[in-house]
Amino acid sequence: MDTLFLIPLIAGFLLDSLLGDPLWLPHPVRWFGNAISFMEKRFNQGRSRRLKGMLVALFLVPATFFLLFFLFRIIERWPIAFCILTSVGVFYGLANRSLITEALKVIRALNRQGPVAGRRQLSFIVGRDTSRLDDQQIRTAVLETLAENLSDGVIAPLFFYALGGVPLMLSYKMVNTLDSMVGYKNERFRAFGWFAARMDDIANFIPARITALLMVIVSFSPRGFLYIFRYGRKHSSPNAGYPEAVLAGILNCRLGGPNVYHGILVEKPYIGKNVRPLSNRDVYKTAILNFCVCLSFILMICLFNINLL
Repeated sequence: MDTLFLIPLIAGFLLDSLLGDPLWLPHPVRWFGNAISFMEKRFNQGRSRRLKGMLVALFLVPATFFLLFFLFRIIERWPIAFCILTSVGVFYGLANRSLITEALKVIRALNRQGPVAGRRQLSFIVGRDTSRLDDQQIRTAVLETLAENLSDGVIAPLFFYALGGVPLMLSYKMVNTLDSMVGYKNERFRAFGWFAARMDDIANFIPARITALLMVIVSFSPRGFLYIFRYGRKHSSPNAGYPEAVLAGILNCRLGGPNVYHGILVEKPYIGKNVRPLSNRDVYKTAILNFCVCLSFILMICLFNINLL
């Protein structure tokens, strides 16, 4: 058994489950964001913005990987230090606890202070305009966020850790951060961010489908499995539709539909057909599902690693 691979994986998961993402801790994703912001301000202007955006992405992602790769190769000489640093890296790469915490904050605000507070809290975790959402739309947005970010905030980082350790895991986080900052289809980012958006689509292609299958297995939901094929491809994203489709099947509800982004109405297809009121119980059930899917994938990685060795 490769203890230097498995112990950090389990320790990082436990740290994420206990601590989430405390604001007082330094976080590499914030450093990634600062680097991206610096590059974007410097190069997202004038001519050849598509080429500049591509070159920025092709610089930042490999630079992240090779910097961490050589750092960890040096630290490998001291197994205890390597194990500690790798555990911290896995902890930083995962976002399951913070995802669930932020989703539940929205529901608490909605319950205790009403729709205005719910909209304000929701605006911290979604890109859509929340200013006119009603209770049903707020809960829909929370459920969609839990499903989509289970893939790109939890399963995808674990997938890349399994393939290439912390260097590849955090390189994926750089790809994901690039997409979240410059991958918008608006006037400012359409040209500069197109390559980052495509990189993110490619990186999440397999993890999104693994996420959907794990959600089906954990929930024992035949309808969820059916919805993969019925609705998975109908989403505007090539990946987000799969976990959202499964969740709509598990909860027997309807997600998706048109939303306003940066002042523009974006028509999105509905996922699912049962137009029923969504409840707090649906959100709590989904939060438990997210945790179980995360734990299941970690166990699968551990078992595969043990059998391989």
